[in-house]
Amino acid sequence: MTVKHALNIVKMKKMKQEQIPLTMITAYDYPSARLAEEAGVDLILVGDSLGNVVLGYDTTIPVTIEDMVYHSRAVARGAQHTFIVTDLPFMTYHGSIDETMRQVRRVMQEGHAHAVKLEGGAEIAHTVQAVVQAGVPVLGHIGLTPQSVNQIGGYRIQGKDQADAERLMADAKALEQAGAFAIVLELVTEQVAEAISKELAIPTIGIGAGRGCDGQVLVFHDVLKYAPDYREKKFVKTYADIGEQIRQGISEYVNEVKKRVFPGEQHVFAADEKVVDGLYGKGKVEG
Repeated sequence: MTVKHALNIVKMKKMKQEQIPLTMITAYDYPSARLAEEAGVDLILVGDSLGNVVLGYDTTIPVTIEDMVYHSRAVARGAQHTFIVTDLPFMTYHGSIDETMRQVRRVMQEGHAHAVKLEGGAEIAHTVQAVVQAGVPVLGHIGLTPQSVNQIGGYRIQGKDQADAERLMADAKALEQAGAFAIVLELVTEQVAEAISKELAIPTIGIGAGRGCDGQVLVFHDVLKYAPDYREKKFVKTYADIGEQIRQGISEYVNEVKKRVFPGEQHVFAADEKVVDGLYGKGKVEG
């Protein structure tokens, strides 16, 4: 079996030049990361979306650096040959550079990530530059930025008018100039995302940003419809419905236990007759 080698940021830029799309998927634990790697994804994002998806929060805002380090470390164990990017969570990179570096160090050293992702545009470019200069690859993230959902008025499509389009373009250029190796474009109109992708020398990775990006990212649980109360999303295509399979499987298990169908003969271990005699007395266990 051929061992997969993780991408690096130089190869990703070359893939853009050669028009080879990048594939990214979120993963939050060992088994999902292992399966994603075996399926051949280029990058894994340990997103702070884990707050919504696996921790039961309404937004990503409650997610802590401890959450991110814990889940990043699990993903790194599962996908040892895949490039892993881990989110810096809410308000961990808006203070002093020293404080930001402490959070970055934890994600890299304890979480075993290869890169970090920061939400925001021109307003955080100086932070991105400092992190890059410290030797850490940075993935930018503009458009809909979930950590700012309360400020931007909800989960709204970005780039719908000229002023917003120009702002997004300026943010993308600022992040590229600061040294980001790629930029996630989330819920951006297709035309604006395509224009940004053509303008930049670094790859763009879209989620709800149309067909003109240099790559795509989706959430593991959306791709597989793995949720108890899954909500359809226009920008998502689901490729399997394992949520329903899980529900049916567990339901069948419960029913079989209640009816004493499980465990069956094939699931039990037999002791030697002498052991049985010692427990109950010879001749007491008959037919």
